[in-house]
Amino acid sequence: MEVNTGFSPIDIAVSGLRAGSKRMEVISSNVANARSTDNGNGEPYRRLEAVFKTDGDGLGGVILDEVAEDMSDFQRLLNPGHPDADEQGYVSMPNVKMPVEMMNLNVAARAYQANAAVLKRYQQMVETTLELLR
Repeated sequence: MEVNTGFSPIDIAVSGLRAGSKRMEVISSNVANARSTDNGNGEPYRRLEAVFKTDGDGLGGVILDEVAEDMSDFQRLLNPGHPDADEQGYVSMPNVKMPVEMMNLNVAARAYQANAAVLKRYQQMVETTLELLR
């Protein structure tokens, strides 16, 4: 009989922690640049989104596949005195919506907490097993 040495609960939870951390980094970047009207190439900051995929045959953890740009339209704000305003006085603003980013950050934090709870529960199970073996 062969034992499957695939992903353990520890591996899955750690991959979830890493994924949650990366997702929170991307969300933090979006929040920090929510008012950046020029990212260096003449356009406003474009919202980023972390895209994940499964690691292995679908029963393993997750890994970061890519950090993709949100290609939705930029918001236009009437502000004729702004240095980046066009000839009509409109400024193209980033496509970052703060309420959406705050909800995404809350979901990412909850997922991170859930994976940390799995690690803690696994540690308790190992300690209980060691106590029983003594």
